[in-house]
Amino acid sequence: MLPPDPNRTPQTPLRSRSFVREIGPGMDRPSVRAPMLTPLGTRAPVGQAAAPPAAMPSVAMSSPALPLARPSLARPGAAPRPNRAAGPTYRGLPKWLRYVLWVVAALAIGAVIGATAPTALMRLGAVAALQPGLLAWYTARTLGFLAYLVVAGSVLYGLLLSTKILDAIAHRPVSFALHKDLAVVGFVLAILHATVLLADQSFAFTPRAILVPFASPYAAVWVGIGQLTFYGLAVITASFYVRRQIGQRAWRLLHYLTFLVFIGAIGHGVMAGSDAGAAWAFWLYLVPGATAVFLLVYRIVISVAAHMSGSESDRPVAMSPLIARAPTPFPGDRVPSGRPASPLEPPIQGPTYD
Repeated sequence: MLPPDPNRTPQTPLRSRSFVREIGPGMDRPSVRAPMLTPLGTRAPVGQAAAPPAAMPSVAMSSPALPLARPSLARPGAAPRPNRAAGPTYRGLPKWLRYVLWVVAALAIGAVIGATAPTALMRLGAVAALQPGLLAWYTARTLGFLAYLVVAGSVLYGLLLSTKILDAIAHRPVSFALHKDLAVVGFVLAILHATVLLADQSFAFTPRAILVPFASPYAAVWVGIGQLTFYGLAVITASFYVRRQIGQRAWRLLHYLTFLVFIGAIGHGVMAGSDAGAAWAFWLYLVPGATAVFLLVYRIVISVAAHMSGSESDRPVAMSPLIARAPTPFPGDRVPSGRPASPLEPPIQGPTYD
């Protein structure tokens, strides 16, 4: 074995070396990634990383640095800015206005109860003393009106929720919960309305006549419509609890059944109810029905307007009739430097005469 040459510079081996093919403009050859370890026999200074060799361009060193997070300009304790693009922003009613509304509502309810309760109690006492069998009939009528009013409130509240009118004064989750609770309460009152009829002595209502549509001994057609309305209300009420299982789209399609339920409830009350001829009952049916029609038309109008505005914004710029089309240059013409050629025409292949 020959002794080592003292004039020869020893080559320092590296611990690791990897080759990476870089694809990009001007990078059509394999390049060497910079080793992360120092050569054997050398030691980097404490607190300083080893610099890569000059002959080995580093891919890691050429990668762009991540941008730093922009510091927040919000003042400490300041309220967050509302998202105006998401629709009406919840602001709530002023505190004094809320108190005024609660006082007005309490006074209205107290006035209605004070004006009707004494007469109603006297008549119920007379019926209980003379004809006890009619108590079930009066109770069923009362429960029927209560069920109709609660269902009408749920329908109107749902329309207000869908048109986003209430978003400025009420939280949307709270509004949705109230909409669902009204539907549940209306369904329970409808069950009580049908159950009390079993104790009525005026007509022989049996469980079959209560459950089977168009099998009622009294006003079979319109009572049957009321029974179908009840089953539709049951489906809508149950859909609130299976919305995640059936999906939002199916739930919304199923929710359109609400309008048929509301129409059926009005028809059942007007045609089968014994109090439909009274003036108070007429307005009781008219006002919620007209309000529902108005809100439905308003919802359709804003939906069509939003769809049309969205389709106009999605139209390509070159197809818009409001934007003038740039003139197409003839072959051989020079295109001015301040005006680009039309993007709709193929590039000019002819010679250019200067």
